[in-house]
Amino acid sequence: MSAVDGPVSDAEADALFHEFAAEPALVLAISGGPDSTALLYLAARWCKRVRVPPRLVAVTIDHGLRPESRREAGAVKRLAERLGVTHRTARWSGVKPSTGLQEKARVARYRLLQVAARRAKARCVVTAHTLDDQAETVLYRMARGSGLAGICGMARAVPIAELASADWKSGRPLAASEDASLTERPPDRSFAWGRPELMHDIWLVRPLLDLPKARLIVTLREAGITYADDPSNADPRFTRARVRKLIPVLAAEGLSPNRLVRLAERVRRSEAAHEAAVKLIAARLGLPGDSRKITVPGDDWAEIPAEIALRLLGRAIGTVGYEGPVELGKLEALSDALEAARAAGALRFRRTLAGAMVSLRENCIIIERAPARRHRPQG
Repeated sequence: MSAVDGPVSDAEADALFHEFAAEPALVLAISGGPDSTALLYLAARWCKRVRVPPRLVAVTIDHGLRPESRREAGAVKRLAERLGVTHRTARWSGVKPSTGLQEKARVARYRLLQVAARRAKARCVVTAHTLDDQAETVLYRMARGSGLAGICGMARAVPIAELASADWKSGRPLAASEDASLTERPPDRSFAWGRPELMHDIWLVRPLLDLPKARLIVTLREAGITYADDPSNADPRFTRARVRKLIPVLAAEGLSPNRLVRLAERVRRSEAAHEAAVKLIAARLGLPGDSRKITVPGDDWAEIPAEIALRLLGRAIGTVGYEGPVELGKLEALSDALEAARAAGALRFRRTLAGAMVSLRENCIIIERAPARRHRPQG
């Protein structure tokens, strides 16, 4: 068996976890499935080789959606104790939603993990997302019509507060806003322990993103460790499960998980270049300037490449509007209409989007706060 197919070695585990060596505590998100069970095993093994290791706290979220979940949480607890790791079970209580169940369960999970990290005085929640999960994410977001920011895939590290709120910025579940908005921060970011403004953040970190799931299963098999199998992962009622079934078919045609992840890396590089260009041009134009009304001369706007102009328009609308980030499809439609009006030499143009009004007047593009909507009285 070659190293690329074999179990994760001690040297690889050291490289995966080395940046956590100075942390006082780490919360490990452990469901009991193969990926997270391997994370628990590898992290515990790594800690035995560290002179002053972090205190590990394995947290299992019991969503209360399957009768087996309590038993699976108990199995994780027994394994954690055998490995010398503290274990906690957190339960998602209350009435469960009838629609959007997986999305709302995901938000609840991150909220519970955030609480667990605060209690453990940990700045990191570590999850077991793998290369296979990244490939599925890329396909999933492409199917939803994502822009470049979505096709970048999952970031290796992200403030958990952004995942723990279904209404953190846009009023929509995170997955939808992450896929479709141009006004959010780029998804690729790294640790910034030295930045004072981030010192109190709790970060969700995915150190296993470059590892295929198969290697984690081999690692557990060689260690003689069993794991649970969540049947919902193959339930065709859920989009993720249907996308997962496409992976082997696409791989047979050459579109393997490795190539999908490589695509995400290239898109991430392109996304970073676009963002840099947006910042430079915004600074040159003095944007945003007045956050209540933004004006750009039409001649200046005409010189901006289409993708950069689209992003600037989205940011301007997000700055002066009152309905949160702009959905990509709606932004593209407005941008196309604006450019068509400019090309036709129209003297007047006016559209509203996300609480902002975009106008074309005297060869100037004006973005200002839209008038409040009036509701007709009932009766």
